[in-house]
Amino acid sequence: MQKISIKKFLPGIAWFFVVLVLTTLPGNDFPKEDWLDKIYFDKWVHIGMFGGLTFLFCLPFYKSNFSAQQRLYYFIKIAIATSIWGLTIEFIQKYFIAGRDFELLDWAADSLGALIAFLFCKKIFIKSIDKIQS
Repeated sequence: MQKISIKKFLPGIAWFFVVLVLTTLPGNDFPKEDWLDKIYFDKWVHIGMFGGLTFLFCLPFYKSNFSAQQRLYYFIKIAIATSIWGLTIEFIQKYFIAGRDFELLDWAADSLGALIAFLFCKKIFIKSIDKIQS
């Protein structure tokens, strides 16, 4: 069985905890700016945070010896896990964080970020391996 050193996952692990801290801040810690609501800034932040999370966990597979099919398998699992983590965070906010609640659109943005990162990693990290192996 092929393995990737845990060190290669440290950026993803670190970003996981950054996302955890940011998403569990109390609701009154966020500025209330009307213009930010108009451009859906909050949703863009969710897309970026969860897209970054997916990307950073897919990145160690880039220079691994895994086949394209194995990479795809892991990329799918990582994107699904990231989406589930986004849903979990919404429930944590609803039941445990003061001033926060469950927002379905936040989870949709989390999942969209994971999907975008998955598609990017699939295109870049799998296609490049196909070219090298050909």
